[in-house]
Amino acid sequence: MSCDCQIADEVIAMCRRAAAANCACGTRRGNIVELDEEHADELMIVADLHGNRLNFDKLLAIADLDNHPRRHLLMQEVCHGGPEYPGEDGGCMSHLMLEDCARLKTEYPERFHFLLSNHELAELGDFPISKSRRMLNLLFRAGINEMYGCQGEAVRDAYLAFLSTCPLALRTTSGVFVSHSLPDCCDREPFDVGVLKRPLSCADYRRDSPAFKLVWGRDFRAANAEAFARQVGAEILIHGHEPCEVGYSAPNSRQVILDGCCSHAAYVILPVGPKLSQQDVVERIRGLHTPLPQLSRT
Repeated sequence: MSCDCQIADEVIAMCRRAAAANCACGTRRGNIVELDEEHADELMIVADLHGNRLNFDKLLAIADLDNHPRRHLLMQEVCHGGPEYPGEDGGCMSHLMLEDCARLKTEYPERFHFLLSNHELAELGDFPISKSRRMLNLLFRAGINEMYGCQGEAVRDAYLAFLSTCPLALRTTSGVFVSHSLPDCCDREPFDVGVLKRPLSCADYRRDSPAFKLVWGRDFRAANAEAFARQVGAEILIHGHEPCEVGYSAPNSRQVILDGCCSHAAYVILPVGPKLSQQDVVERIRGLHTPLPQLSRT
């Protein structure tokens, strides 16, 4: 397969700049981005995208960062999903959206934040994920190779270098804590919050590490959410990770879950300074394509 070495080299260099921007971000504290009123007026939160180009482009247009200089944008989980290259072995095109996120980090180094999520962690740790009997990791690599040919492995290494520097969470002074998910059973075994304060290592990419538990958990019990919120110093927890039939859900009094990939995709724009209740957050959620129904909390 032929490859355009110049384009590949440009992508590699851009990913390196994005990784450096992650590390140099002025609001970064360990693996958490800490936002206060000095740095931002509002925060737009987007959940799982999984290669959905239509939703991604529309969300960027809504964010309109150039015309909202005090707005921050948080995105997560773009890998694995969406359109594929033609042919039997064409592979997944979602790697191009990961490049877009790295590019956004270079263009808005202080105002764009890409959270490490379970599908990106799976790429870092070669953790296999399958769906409909298809190995998503292999499809992702096939897509990279389809695009970059002989430079595919070098480009993928650059992606991983960027991902390895991405934060695990964002917290505002108003008590909102955003992470891809939350660990299971925090009410029985406290979460190791030390992972939020130090650089990640290869050990953090493995099953049962604190980072793995943070991005893979699906324990939405009220007791678990209460315990996790207390352990990370939060009032409201906002996550992705869980598909939502109507774009969002509120499984307990602490959590709000957003879905950015489905046809009823949702997002939220929150003020950074004022204290917010869960109802305040829910009332600010908007449908990307159509108005969303109001849900009563279960």
